[in-house]
Amino acid sequence: MQLHDHVPPGRPFPPGARPFYLIPIACFIGLFIVFGLGLTKNPAILPSALIDKPAPSFDLPPLLADHPGLAQADLKGKPVLVNFFASWCAPCREEAPVLAGLAASGDVAIFGIDYKDNPAAGRKFLEALGNPYQRVAVDAAGRTAIDFGLYGVPETYIVDAKGSIRYRLPGALTPENLQSEILPRLAALQRQP
Repeated sequence: MQLHDHVPPGRPFPPGARPFYLIPIACFIGLFIVFGLGLTKNPAILPSALIDKPAPSFDLPPLLADHPGLAQADLKGKPVLVNFFASWCAPCREEAPVLAGLAASGDVAIFGIDYKDNPAAGRKFLEALGNPYQRVAVDAAGRTAIDFGLYGVPETYIVDAKGSIRYRLPGALTPENLQSEILPRLAALQRQP
């Protein structure tokens, strides 16, 4: 007698048998859903735990002899941009003309932090591409960048007049994201009392 002799017609398994083959299929469907949802997320949107919180405490030395360094206290009084850059960063070179144009407009104070860079190389970078910063400091160890929650350079933060981080832009500043993200947020902050 064979196994199929005991199975009534229309039933694929004998009574009491469990369809274990469904387990890998269910796992595959579950993974497909999880990964499918992950693909709908915008990878450029990286969360920041510091949004609407005070900028971290720091006091960094100047990169340039004729410019002051930067400290947390310098971020208060009016909205400012804090831009992390490095001489070895290719996208930092790409955003340099955008920062220069914004600095020339006088719409906002821009402060720079040279991240994990050789200070001489940082100075050459600014000599070659122009210095859009009112203050520019050196974060040689990268501690301030860690405290800000930096993912990589370049990265730009909008800090309000009270010294709280209001927005974080990972990646290079472009004419498009300057118009769509940075300038509207700055205008809204400047209208606030």
